[in-house]
Amino acid sequence: MNHPDESTCGDKADIISTVEFNHTGELLATGDKGGRVVIFQREQESKNQVHRRGEYNVYSTFQSHEPEFDYLKSLEIEEKINKIRWLPQQNAAYFLLSTNDKTVKLWKVSERDKRPEGYNLKDEEGRLRDPATITTLRVPVLRPMDLMVEATPRRVFANAHTYHINSISVNSDYETYMSADDLRINLWNFEITNQSFNIVDIKPANMEELTEVITAAEFHPHHCNTFVYSSSKGTIRLCDMRASALCDRHTKFFEEPEDPSNRSFFSEIISSISDVKFSHSGRYIMTRDYLTVKVWDLNMENRPIETYQVHDYLRSKLCSLYENDCIFDKFECVWNGSDSVIMTGSYNNFFRMFDRNTKRDVTLEASRENSKPRAILKPRKVCVGGKRRKDEISVDSLDFSKKILHTAWHPSENIIAVAATNNLYIFQDKVN
Repeated sequence: MNHPDESTCGDKADIISTVEFNHTGELLATGDKGGRVVIFQREQESKNQVHRRGEYNVYSTFQSHEPEFDYLKSLEIEEKINKIRWLPQQNAAYFLLSTNDKTVKLWKVSERDKRPEGYNLKDEEGRLRDPATITTLRVPVLRPMDLMVEATPRRVFANAHTYHINSISVNSDYETYMSADDLRINLWNFEITNQSFNIVDIKPANMEELTEVITAAEFHPHHCNTFVYSSSKGTIRLCDMRASALCDRHTKFFEEPEDPSNRSFFSEIISSISDVKFSHSGRYIMTRDYLTVKVWDLNMENRPIETYQVHDYLRSKLCSLYENDCIFDKFECVWNGSDSVIMTGSYNNFFRMFDRNTKRDVTLEASRENSKPRAILKPRKVCVGGKRRKDEISVDSLDFSKKILHTAWHPSENIIAVAATNNLYIFQDKVN
């Protein structure tokens, strides 16, 4: 892979917290800790520069969320964007959902390249004119102007979550979406902002009996009645909204029995699922926990059909990772367009790819050295002990502050977006 593009900034508010391609892959949105959304647009191919297509340039930047304060609970609500989800394009405008810990917003992003001129009741600066001075009537006209991209909030879905929102997912009916927090999942209609339906509630009557929380949730890509949610206990529940209005009783329950020989103090923490994703086909579910990525067949609940070790060399380091809180990092995972390859992040700005057909895997690095145009990504290897080869990196010299939590894969092409703290890298397949 080569062709990296890179955008970089230095402030803590610039740390990227979510990355998402739209349904065509022409746009790529990122959200950051400062509550901003930056949308990149893919350049169109020109006749004299055939291989230039694929570069993404900034299309629009807007402030999606502001910091707030909950006076009843004396809590600050940070502006950090937790998730962005695109709606399929229906007309010339684009629509996306963005959420922080408490509030989901629906944004419309549209272009303007003409402006009206020649009003009768207003002058060119927009000030109202005295009707007594108007002696002739003129027909307003549209004049060309420089392209302007405007982002406007069309809906604000607030006051429905007591706990922090970790997931939003657009339903395949495109009329509804769901938002999930630690203990509840709500179903919304895009047209109704003051009411949502609670479809999952795992809050116990006595909070001291709380044993697990919801970590991620997603709708099935084709069946509007089906969704899954994962838990901190390493389980996945598939629910069918046709069965009952409140989906506290799951239809399917996916859990892998624990290997007693691997049992340790950290077993429960590292089994917590940080991300769950349906395959594009809708046949499989992929889950990411701290050390592995697992692929589940919807027809087999008792164990995953594939398990991929992301960074098994960290198993001996869990104690220090617990002490520096890295063990609680929430890594995401993504499918490629054909569901044949999966990608997820690791430490030291490494990210991993697993080919499900050939069973080959590779470790790649998103770094400044690799971000020169046409630079080819070289596979990286981590050595655990003994003699280290020249091109290998020792597990003891990994930088745990450089972590790739958020990645995205173009829906139909081999173009990937990798967020490394406050840098966004875009890589694409080599073009001969």
